[in-house]
Amino acid sequence: MTLFGRIAFIACVLFAVFGCGHSAASRFYTLDSTAQPDGTPAADYTVAVGPVSVPSTVDRPQFVVQEGPNRAAIDEFNRWAAPLDESIARVVAGDLAALLGTPRVVRAPLANFDPDFRVALDIQRFESVSDESALIEAVWTVRRSADGETRSGRTVAREPAQGKGFDALAAAHSRALAKISADIAEAIRAEAGSGEMKNE
Repeated sequence: MTLFGRIAFIACVLFAVFGCGHSAASRFYTLDSTAQPDGTPAADYTVAVGPVSVPSTVDRPQFVVQEGPNRAAIDEFNRWAAPLDESIARVVAGDLAALLGTPRVVRAPLANFDPDFRVALDIQRFESVSDESALIEAVWTVRRSADGETRSGRTVAREPAQGKGFDALAAAHSRALAKISADIAEAIRAEAGSGEMKNE
């Protein structure tokens, strides 16, 4: 091997070693429960949250960012720490526990747990616009276990990103889920009240 060849070979090896070592590291984000008690009397019933369905376009670890009306980008280096359906169920359960004033709200399924109410969510839209806003559109159903009575609704929640970057987007999605949870909590209280009236 000539001197030039040896130098080229060493350069390639160094590029492979140090170039790979400086590749961008992935960052991971979570959704969090942010709802606060609203002053209504504490509930004395149990609630299970799930199943939750999400659009296939965002059902992936990576953030999917809207870049236009018909264009989206998948960000390989900014990812959700857990599957979105699981995270949304966990967050809504936490929000409902705060809004209803009871710890007896769980993410379904849970063995040996027979809830008074079951909540199902179909997430129609889960949109992220970098440095701007988060939008979640959800169709939800509250089902009373005792008699199968249901109450359904649709909530569209848009939250501005209070800052730059993906931390702000994740926080905005969390606040949007709190708004959806507030509508669900109101429906659960209404169903609980109508059930009590029937039993009188």
